[in-house]
Amino acid sequence: MATYVFKAMDLTGAKATGEVEADTKQVVSDQLKSRGLIVLDISAKHQSRELNISFFDKLSATDLAVMTRQLATMVQSGMTILRALYVLEAQTENKQLQEAIVAVRKDVEAGLPLSDALERHPAIFDPLFVNMTRAGETGGMLDESLIRVADQLEKADSLRRQVKSAMTYPAVVLTFAGGVLLALVAFLVPVFIGVFKQFGGGLPPITKVTVMLSQAITGYWYVMFGGAFAAVWAFRKWKKSEKGRPQWDRFRLRVPMKIGDIVQKVALARWSRTLSALVSAGVPLLHALDITGKTAGNHVIEQAMAGVIESVKSGGTIADPLKESSVFPTMVSHMVSVGEETGSLDTMLSKIADFYEDQVDAAVKSLTSILEPVMIVIVGGIVGFIVISMYLPLFKVYDAIK
Repeated sequence: MATYVFKAMDLTGAKATGEVEADTKQVVSDQLKSRGLIVLDISAKHQSRELNISFFDKLSATDLAVMTRQLATMVQSGMTILRALYVLEAQTENKQLQEAIVAVRKDVEAGLPLSDALERHPAIFDPLFVNMTRAGETGGMLDESLIRVADQLEKADSLRRQVKSAMTYPAVVLTFAGGVLLALVAFLVPVFIGVFKQFGGGLPPITKVTVMLSQAITGYWYVMFGGAFAAVWAFRKWKKSEKGRPQWDRFRLRVPMKIGDIVQKVALARWSRTLSALVSAGVPLLHALDITGKTAGNHVIEQAMAGVIESVKSGGTIADPLKESSVFPTMVSHMVSVGEETGSLDTMLSKIADFYEDQVDAAVKSLTSILEPVMIVIVGGIVGFIVISMYLPLFKVYDAIK
């Protein structure tokens, strides 16, 4: 798809210029004519440098949520979409998002609906965003749909930050413990090895293990780091593979120490919040179920959604297939069933999402309280193991001298 610069005028003689992304000049001409413009000139533009996205300027969910709420507020106040996009383009600080807004604005200027323009940037605007926008355009309530999208993004971001905050503490402690272990083994143990050689005699088994570990790290550090890098690369590739992803998602749900429980609650909160937002926005049910399954973030839920879609296609309910899935608790299927019977499915799904988000918050706090003493024991055990292994031979020598 190339970028074309056009010059045109309307029936009153007012000139119009702009840029359009299209496959051919004929497509651009047809778009301009459909807008009631008389084409004066269309020429290809050299590839713009606008879309060179900085590697370090990553888009956060918070930036996208703020932009969406600002767009909803401006549309709600009666501002045209095009003018609102110009305002967002001028005030958005994130380079990646700003470039996407520029491209969307150019497409809207060329006559594309907002949802179609957003759909051209799947890396930024996911199917949930695009379809809720399209439903708002179709139903004449774009501002309400954009507000729902902003609410959804903010809830998802809040949930993500809760989980990240819970993982920060153990990650920091384990990193510190690993650093202490490497420092002791690489710098302290070799000093003791020289002392042990002077004493002669055999070493205790625990000391032999520490000495072997020290020699491996100091002598073959490149092999260990290379092996660790290869293991991480292989794991990430397997996790994204067609066979590995379902296995990894099922394993995550079974991790002990309440971690699997949190993973399940996060997935359920995301699933119910997404489906609620799509249903309330007026997206067709089958399409909403398909989008929800693809954005749930867990293969087990995605498989369950495939069963739900088949049930709905054959005239069945959403609740019945959920009862057969192990990932959905009984409460969820019963509340969904009540929502279907009363015609308030979106409200029930929203309540489910609120419940599980509160559950995630409580579970995260509980997990943190459990991990604190566990991490202390791990760090103490690592340091204690090395210290004891180094001093045992010294005690033997002392006993022999005594």
